[in-house]
Amino acid sequence: MTSPTDTGGVAVMDPGLLQALVTAVQTNCHISDARHAGDMTMCIYLLQMREFFRWEKDFAALESLPHAQLGHWLSAREALWESLENRPFEPLPLGQDQFGPFEVDRINTRLRPFGLVYGAGLTGPGRASFFLAQLLSVQERGGAQLLTSGREHARGIFAAPAALCGTTIYLRQESLTRWLWQKYESWTLRRPPGAFRCALGHYGYEQDGPLAVARLAAAQGESLVLHELGELAAGRLLGPRWQDLRSGLSCRSTELYLRAVRDHLADCTVTLPALLESGVPAAIDFWFANLEGLRAELFPLAAQAYAAWRAGDHGRALLAALAAGRTHWLAVCEQVLLLHAAHGEAAPAHIRRLLASGPARL
Repeated sequence: MTSPTDTGGVAVMDPGLLQALVTAVQTNCHISDARHAGDMTMCIYLLQMREFFRWEKDFAALESLPHAQLGHWLSAREALWESLENRPFEPLPLGQDQFGPFEVDRINTRLRPFGLVYGAGLTGPGRASFFLAQLLSVQERGGAQLLTSGREHARGIFAAPAALCGTTIYLRQESLTRWLWQKYESWTLRRPPGAFRCALGHYGYEQDGPLAVARLAAAQGESLVLHELGELAAGRLLGPRWQDLRSGLSCRSTELYLRAVRDHLADCTVTLPALLESGVPAAIDFWFANLEGLRAELFPLAAQAYAAWRAGDHGRALLAALAAGRTHWLAVCEQVLLLHAAHGEAAPAHIRRLLASGPARL
């Protein structure tokens, strides 16, 4: 699998073998997209497909996209998905060997000498995600292994900037940068005041908006890592019952509520306390720039505490909100687990009723 040359201590994979691997991973990405792209709302679907086209065709951030080419590509991609939807995931070729697509540790052991990293896991009940990228660094963080990646060779329609799989955290720096460019492009339509504008301001937005986005992406990967460490801590608090609940769930709306309450438990336990302790205002603004949708609806106290922090209370309201949040969100999660134990297959309706109620909010 290795050519006679290496670069900076990293072996060079034979181009033909690399292309075969990329093709197999990308095919599995297409199969998963074929099965689950329809789970998104039409608006989110079109935004994600636009960004996927930009990545695949290597258009620069903020570069105008050719509408005719995008339309033809979209039709071709949907036709490809239709042909793949019922196919099983493919094994991955590595030299003379083949590996199952979820044999992540074995695959990465083979890929690490070549400066590559592979990720595979479930982003929701039955929804698989795969990627293959350049490996930038390997670190140990809080009982987890942190793998940071750069340029991506294969990915699906939705590329999560960070993810926790077992005790491994993947920080996908290219996906983070592209996600922030997408967020910035949407924000520039009206340029409203708020946390995102404040976060950009720390990185020179008033002088050069696009450069500020690049600086933000380079600096704030740590916030995503802290969230995944929070997820690890939340998993230890909740135990295997939570994973059993999620793996058997078929209700998409209930799954969104479950993800939101666990996110809040993770962030009140690890992420926000660490960000406050760091004393980096940009990190606080960045976290609140991403407090949106259902997560914001469930935790209005956090937004009130952020407003007090912006007004100069030195974090007192935030510390109080986090202390209340740790107790509240753990209690809510425990109530969810009790409902699951009591109602079995009928539990999703009871869980959603609980999480959509006033008492579940903080």
